[in-house]
Amino acid sequence: MSAISSDAVLTQILKQLETLTIQQQTLQAKLDSLTADQSGTPLLPMTPSRIPASISDASLTSSPPFKAPGERAKEEIVKDRLREKTLYPERVILTTYPDQTGISPFTLSWGATDPLIRGPVIASRLPSSIKQRNAIGAHSGSYSIYRALAIALGTLSPTHKPSYELTHPAIDILPQPSWFDPRKIVSFDPWGHLAPQVFHREINELGLDIRPSIAVTKAHIKLSEIDVSAKKGDLVVDGKIVLKSRQGINEDGSISTEDPGVELKVSKAAVEPVWYLPGVAERFGIPEGLLRRALFEDTGGMYPELITRPDIKVFLPPIGNLTLIHVSKVGNPAYMSDESKELTLRVHDECNGSDVFGSDICTCKPYLTFAIEECVRCAQRGGVGVVVYFRKEGRALGEVTKYLVYNLRKRGGDSADKYFRSTEVIAGVKDMRFQALMPDVLHWLGIRKIDHLVSMSDMKYNAIVQSGIPILRRYDIPSHLIPPDSRVEIDAKIAAGYFTSGKKITAEDLVKTVGRTWEETDH
Repeated sequence: MSAISSDAVLTQILKQLETLTIQQQTLQAKLDSLTADQSGTPLLPMTPSRIPASISDASLTSSPPFKAPGERAKEEIVKDRLREKTLYPERVILTTYPDQTGISPFTLSWGATDPLIRGPVIASRLPSSIKQRNAIGAHSGSYSIYRALAIALGTLSPTHKPSYELTHPAIDILPQPSWFDPRKIVSFDPWGHLAPQVFHREINELGLDIRPSIAVTKAHIKLSEIDVSAKKGDLVVDGKIVLKSRQGINEDGSISTEDPGVELKVSKAAVEPVWYLPGVAERFGIPEGLLRRALFEDTGGMYPELITRPDIKVFLPPIGNLTLIHVSKVGNPAYMSDESKELTLRVHDECNGSDVFGSDICTCKPYLTFAIEECVRCAQRGGVGVVVYFRKEGRALGEVTKYLVYNLRKRGGDSADKYFRSTEVIAGVKDMRFQALMPDVLHWLGIRKIDHLVSMSDMKYNAIVQSGIPILRRYDIPSHLIPPDSRVEIDAKIAAGYFTSGKKITAEDLVKTVGRTWEETDH
């Protein structure tokens, strides 16, 4: 009897769902009639035969000129409505639920040894993939907003299908045992650089929108600081890692006779964030439900499926990625997982003001260039060097907050004893980087031991060691490379417990370490 009753209940529920669907379609039809233009033509979803020539694919190649709302003709408004209907013919779906009709997420088994069993990460809402979507968020992190803008402007077709031919990694970063431990790598997809290859069938036969989240290439990098070190003889031009740059060109087109300096031969990888939420929550020691709620609330409710889809365990957050630079004499990535090889590492968090524009208020750029040189020296000794560059601007507080802190420091007396307090007054916390997720990239590379860590940060050191990777030696930036105005930062960090190979800093010392004022720089 119970089975019969259950079947009857299920039949009744299905009938109710069918009725609701019909009602929804009726309401949508009424809505379409209300959005008709004044000539009485309803703005129907566009089939190929209905798409006007003015909004065909050919018109998606250029942006329309901007006009103020008052300047726009009725025909342009109708045209824009037609384009919107063409791009998005279906009603808006704000969120989905696990038991919703037609929802069938592609199985994703994080940590599985076989990528086909692990499954692809599918975040796309395209019609070909939306019902099998198994990830919340969007690819490209914060750049996903630019993609949306390009689609809205008509410069990008939302159904564009990339060709991944000849885009495979320039060096082989092969599976490591850590890829198959769901606790070791939780902040990005270890198969992300191989997605077009290992999920070829799912992309080409099933039509699923599966995108790579990692790209691996080769490059030459050129920095003026490296040129100076080579001229001084601190770096050896070996023709394998440190190469002489090609001669430049004069204004008249002739070959320049000036010393062109040097450049470094490296491998690079760009890695987008892909968070496995159960693993992220466990890493921080908090419930997954609390993590999902905090992500939902503090992104302004951008991702309601963090709440409504607890069955979807992967989230692509709208944050910056990381860039990896690898240096070795033979360009062999296997050196990174070979414990017999010497390895030098720098984990660097973005500082646009210093790294790019050369600000002297902090040590970020000199620290970065010093670490790159140390990686080169290690590689020239037969080892390998690794620099990991994270987009965590201003200790993950952001550049706007950082510059507000600069203003406060320079107006309120820039002394080392007030350094961290100045940040806390504005941001509420002195550092928001939380390095617990940082070691994931090291496990992806198969790194099992670090001979030299170029860093003062105890947060970074502890995160790496606690993840199971021993560090044999750590060292800070040499004193002669510290810009005078950044002594405030360095002394404050040493007094706060950061690693130093020099003298300890006392509270009395902090008061004496004072940065220059704006007035002193206006000359």
